[in-house]
Amino acid sequence: MAMGSQTSALIKQNSIVFHRIIMVLLLTCLPKSNTNDFLQSSSYRNSGPSSLANLPFQGLLVHDNLQFAAQDFGGRLSSLPLAVLHPGSVSDISLAVRHVYELGPSSALTVAARGHGHSLQGQAQAPGGLVISMQSLRWPKTSVFFTGKSPFVEVSGGELWIDILHETLKHGLAPKSWTDYLHLTVGGTLSNAGISGQAFRHGPQIDNVYELEVVTGKGEVLTCSEKKNSDLFYGVLGGLGQFGIITKAKISLGPAAKTVKWIRVLYDDFSIFSKDQEHLISLEESSFDYIEGFVLINRSGILNNWRSSFDPKDPVQASRFNSEGKTLYCLELAKYFDPQESESVTIEIDGLLRGLSYISFTLFQSEVPLLEFLDRVHVSELKLRQQGLWEVPHPWLNLLVPKSGIDEFAGEVFGKILTGNSNGPILIYPVNQSRQVSEHRRLQKS
Repeated sequence: MAMGSQTSALIKQNSIVFHRIIMVLLLTCLPKSNTNDFLQSSSYRNSGPSSLANLPFQGLLVHDNLQFAAQDFGGRLSSLPLAVLHPGSVSDISLAVRHVYELGPSSALTVAARGHGHSLQGQAQAPGGLVISMQSLRWPKTSVFFTGKSPFVEVSGGELWIDILHETLKHGLAPKSWTDYLHLTVGGTLSNAGISGQAFRHGPQIDNVYELEVVTGKGEVLTCSEKKNSDLFYGVLGGLGQFGIITKAKISLGPAAKTVKWIRVLYDDFSIFSKDQEHLISLEESSFDYIEGFVLINRSGILNNWRSSFDPKDPVQASRFNSEGKTLYCLELAKYFDPQESESVTIEIDGLLRGLSYISFTLFQSEVPLLEFLDRVHVSELKLRQQGLWEVPHPWLNLLVPKSGIDEFAGEVFGKILTGNSNGPILIYPVNQSRQVSEHRRLQKS
């Protein structure tokens, strides 16, 4: 787990700021890889270990109509499994994994856990093997607990974050850290990291977990935490599914505000943009609750496109702004609050914005319910599906760049490489490394 493994020397350094840069290039010109004809052949499928079918599963083991399990969000690899298990219980997962382990390497049978299929390089696929469809695991039922110093929610590893949000909001609570897209499974994001604009304060999602239940590579069902089976706990969190399958998680909760002030401003100088991000995440609690950013390259009329959702502070100047042919940097901010705090929050936001150096007339604001803000990407998903653009290949690159090298990186990548039109978003997350370590320790002590 990256955030939990920093050395004491690094922790003692002054605030070392990292920028999380995610590039999603929707390269529709790339053809999908064809599923290997051999894997699809009946002779191969019939030669697979038939003993799986004799196991006493509570759920359903299927051998037909498996094409969905041969695809993922990356859309660049496609591998058909031998079978898909829709588990009826954790015991089903344990039984399947233990059976494959006992068959040994000679069976050549592999196992992959599939959540919502948002892997990018076929990680949720098992060529000629067994795919475990985690969304079929409905136990435990999502439950909120108020024991101890901090409330938490206990959920199945196959539960979607959007459903967890709906349930916890009934109690006036919500998880503290999110991904931008909520229609993902708990086990899927905790196996990666789970980063969004809240990470600068609360750390990624893997820093907000009290306890896990895991099926190991031998089929054992183990409970792990910082104090119990800690090696497994830290291995599984951010372990890319290589240390076990997450079947249950206890996730920290905090108070959920009802409303969000959602703000966008533009920069034409990356260095100024970067310094403003770093300034905001260096502040104590009196700052924004969400700080992110993205790069805009040759986007025509970008400010006018925002008007359907945001109100410009200076409509006249904003309408005259020409963005075509330019590389611009958008700082995206959000402040959570309850309606009775509106006046004081507006004053606080105005003070924070005065300390920034964005292009003055590019300030756009909106006020939306918390649920609408957190689930904002789903709206874009629906539009893209209507246009047939959601299923295209998604080459994807995640990078952590230290503060010392971010300006050089930006100059080379944004200044020299990405000079033409870009089909996909380029997101920039500022992360204060030392604060993530302290937040994780505070959470575990509570």
